Amino acid sequence: MNTHLKTPKVYLIGAGPGNPDLITVKAVKAIAKADVILCDRLVSPEILETYVNTSTEVIYVGKECSKNASTPQSRINTLMVDYARQNKTVVRLKGGDVSIFSNILDELQTLKENHIPYEIIPGITAALGAAAYAGMPLTARGYATSVRFLTYYKSEILTAEYWKELAATNDTLVFYMSKGNLTDLVEKFIHLDISKEKKIAIIEQATTPYQKVYTSSFDDFEVNFSDKTFASPSLVVIGKIVNLHEKFSWLKNTEEEGLYFKSVVNGSLVPKNQNFFEYAV
Repeated sequence: MNTHLKTPKVYLIGAGPGNPDLITVKAVKAIAKADVILCDRLVSPEILETYVNTSTEVIYVGKECSKNASTPQSRINTLMVDYARQNKTVVRLKGGDVSIFSNILDELQTLKENHIPYEIIPGITAALGAAAYAGMPLTARGYATSVRFLTYYKSEILTAEYWKELAATNDTLVFYMSKGNLTDLVEKFIHLDISKEKKIAIIEQATTPYQKVYTSSFDDFEVNFSDKTFASPSLVVIGKIVNLHEKFSWLKNTEEEGLYFKSVVNGSLVPKNQNFFEYAV
């Protein structure tokens, strides 16, 4: 490959919520011409198996904070710059959409500071994929006219006043990366007298072959799910629109058990074909 004739560029790409067909044509074209792919954990392995050239170097830089096994963001930034300076086309591949609860700002700042050209290619974020595959429109006349994307990964993010607002609003609430604090989340809303018209849904591994949707009233949540450990990733949806799931769901919960996205072991992601990938530790 005559890399000295190429202009370095970094593509920041959203790979979609899981189902490999839910990726944009533009993203597929960029992946196909990449010399190096820096890949997050929540990217369908089928996307890599289908669209990546055999000569492309794939490096997993996944994050799994619940297991304290993550590639530091500083390491990811360094890899982007180092490969771009070798005149290579770099793809930074993220699950969902690149602009929703990712570290894209850190990466943009790094690329800008190092005068490296880049392009952002959006993807279907997890909330949109999960809602579609659960038959729950996030906004619907008479149910909700707005939607909020939030996270309750760290308890200090939301103030007491904001919690009151969230309990009172008719907006649909979608919580990313919050399954670890789910019991506390439910207790907060019960304490704030959330409307009985609103329900909670937990959508496991949305759009993948292992998708399962669980719904409950807030009052019955502890009885129904207090002993349940939800698979990663799981998305939490709260609002009146959860009531629409039973009526408009078009996909049954799978009877299969398993994890679609592989876990991080000793700082490295374990894919199906271990010979195909390099690892970033």
